[in-house]
Amino acid sequence: MHELIRLARTIRCDSANPVKAFRHRLRIGVIVAALIFLVSTFG
Repeated sequence: MHELIRLARTIRCDSANPVKAFRHRLRIGVIVAALIFLVSTFG
């Protein structure tokens, strides 16, 4: 659990610019979706 919290802190975006924050969230979402897809396909 501590590893997940540490990972969440490292990928957190503290930008005040809403466009940057949205792009960051979109990028992270695509990466997570790709990982879920790969694990479900090959796992």
